[in-house]
Amino acid sequence: MQDTQGAGGSHDGAPDLRAFVRSREAELERRLAEWVRIPGILGAAEHSQDLLGSANWLAGEFREVGFPVVEVLPTGESHTVYAEWCQAPGAPTVLVYSHHDVRAVRPENWALTAPFEPVLREGRLYGRGSSDAKGQILAHLEAVRAHLAASETGAGGTDTSPDTVAGPDPAPKVNLKFLVEGEEEGGSPNLAKLLEDHVDRFAADLVLFSDTLLWDAAHPAVCVSLRGMLSAHLEVYGPERDVHSGAVSGNAPNPAFELGRLLGLMHDQDGRVAVPGFYDDVAPLPADLRNALKDLPFSEEDWLARSETGAITGEKGYTVLERLWLRPAVEVTSIIAGDPLGVSRAAVPAVASADLSFRTVPGQRAEKIAGQLQEWVAATIGDAYSFSLIPDLETAQEPYRTPDHPAVAALEKAMAAGFRADRTGRMGNAGGGPAELLSRTLAAPVLFFGTGLVEDHWHDSDESAGLDVLMNGAVTLACFWEALATKQGIGDDDDGHLRQ
Repeated sequence: MQDTQGAGGSHDGAPDLRAFVRSREAELERRLAEWVRIPGILGAAEHSQDLLGSANWLAGEFREVGFPVVEVLPTGESHTVYAEWCQAPGAPTVLVYSHHDVRAVRPENWALTAPFEPVLREGRLYGRGSSDAKGQILAHLEAVRAHLAASETGAGGTDTSPDTVAGPDPAPKVNLKFLVEGEEEGGSPNLAKLLEDHVDRFAADLVLFSDTLLWDAAHPAVCVSLRGMLSAHLEVYGPERDVHSGAVSGNAPNPAFELGRLLGLMHDQDGRVAVPGFYDDVAPLPADLRNALKDLPFSEEDWLARSETGAITGEKGYTVLERLWLRPAVEVTSIIAGDPLGVSRAAVPAVASADLSFRTVPGQRAEKIAGQLQEWVAATIGDAYSFSLIPDLETAQEPYRTPDHPAVAALEKAMAAGFRADRTGRMGNAGGGPAELLSRTLAAPVLFFGTGLVEDHWHDSDESAGLDVLMNGAVTLACFWEALATKQGIGDDDDGHLRQ
């Protein structure tokens, strides 16, 4: 772990910030529950108005906090919320990225509550979007409130008693911009155009990406890498039409068998992806990060209990955390053939299909992976079959690693203070996201901070968020804004921009 012994001491106002945030716990719960009730599901036409309602709800929250610039921007099939509060000349400018859309649900699989009827149980608020990522956004808003309260009373104080002398309305001591999109769960297909159309408006010294996980609620770690993502849809064709098995069984090419054979060949005996050339551009593991992962508290028993995966598999020669965050992988996310629903027709299917999800690492590029996969399927599929492979390059996302930047150390100290930890670690993010796009378009480094946990069940039934974690996250962010504003251990140039 990164040694930050006594790091919390550099944030003398942390106890007051924590007291302020804790005083608003019931309000945080109420607001999060209210927002979770809005089923802003992306990709479902019947919920398009709910997506707009979710965006408008959040816009109202930004205005209530005091942001002077708040807009709801149409973006593809959804809406992006943009908020800006830039009244700190000479201070750094930070763009916070997150999203308000949520994944589709199967209500029959939810055991503890209905997905959009939030319930609080043992300190966790259950409901779709509670952790991914509505809770993370509300932690940001509570952090801004705490930061403003501290600025109003001075020196980190948060006295809001009636006897406090009222002064001019406070403003954040760091320039803040929020970009909360509504298409992240669909791969952010229109984010690139939005960024390009407003590149000057969204300009910032750094980006804080808040759609990510923590390692453990009791052991904070700063995320410094994000894997890329490429989705592909594979169809294997056999008979010209579905044919009664009793009429052709034993002679007809069954695409379900051939698809299963192809998927079985996609890994070699060592758990490596068997597509030729797949690893050619994979950069060596950075020694410092590899050593940092060894320092995280980890046991297989704890991981299996928290992830509920049942067993540990994967590429030989690497630890669980290295495979999770630093090595590429491929997963099958769906397989369909024949009659998956209803009464079986006992027919040999004409088509079998699978959805594949590739996770890539620095050095790899989605377009090249797509070409390698196309060549491999063509060379491997049996002569009796044909196929179609459609890689989704429109929503593909490239991997990203945070550069060595002074703000990372400031975030580590803020996390130590926010979570009352003696030390913080380093970790990665196993999923994908538009971090590389944000960094490349805005020419700014991307830092990561989120409040999700693997046990929050993102994209699954019974999603939930721990209120304690959200509040610790809010304290962390308030401390981080203070560090950036006062440039504690962070250099800048003559214009107030952060020096890399």
